[in-house]
Amino acid sequence: MISVVLATYNEEKNIERCLNSVKGLADEVIVVDGSSTDSTRNIALGLGANVIKTSNKPIFHINKQMAMDQAQFELVLQLDADEVVDGELYHFIKEVDSLLSDNPDLVTESAWWLKRKNNFLGHWLKKGGQYPDPVIRLFRRGKATLPQKSVHEQMKVDGEIGWADGHLLHYSNPFFSDYLRKFSTYSQLEANHLIAENQQLSFFFLINYLLLKPLKTFFLIFFRHKGFVDGFYGFVFAFMSALHFPVIAYKFFKAK
Repeated sequence: MISVVLATYNEEKNIERCLNSVKGLADEVIVVDGSSTDSTRNIALGLGANVIKTSNKPIFHINKQMAMDQAQFELVLQLDADEVVDGELYHFIKEVDSLLSDNPDLVTESAWWLKRKNNFLGHWLKKGGQYPDPVIRLFRRGKATLPQKSVHEQMKVDGEIGWADGHLLHYSNPFFSDYLRKFSTYSQLEANHLIAENQQLSFFFLINYLLLKPLKTFFLIFFRHKGFVDGFYGFVFAFMSALHFPVIAYKFFKAK
């Protein structure tokens, strides 16, 4: 049997599409909601989810782990509200669940890497390090945990990790306004982390964040990882990824 778990905050635009993609797959859906101010909780309840209201934590993975801890069944799928399970992945998860029920000794994996397709401004990125963008999201209950220290961390797994068939379709930034909102949130979190680590505002820090890191990031994404294959979208993604570091430095400077 399968538990699907999510953490949400103001996801009324995405939550229905996400939950509909696991209809008939999930034996339970658990949504830990960080006190959304929109209709997220009502939509999730209407689709049969068990909704738990909590506070919206600065490190969102705290709420994700809370949702994971509530799972009751052997196989757990952790999703973000802006993700969709495609047909091939749907059938793969069903097959793993069937094996766990009928022949559990044949399942040697504790967790599985899932490939993601990332939607940026309406375009599915093919390069720039954005595909296959593997994430550990499917796991056996109790075999995976989140460190809960960073927004970009992977799960820690006790045991063997396999690869799943199919994809998660990640509608992360279909509009530039979505990207800018997340850009602002993540850059502030990184600035706060630097402050917590007692980072000094030195000449080297400024050169690193205003010049070296941006140039390196743009080069890696656009050239080494062939972001140019995605044309205009690849350029904008590489440029904004590079701009991330000067913005972190600015926010860090303002807080000092």
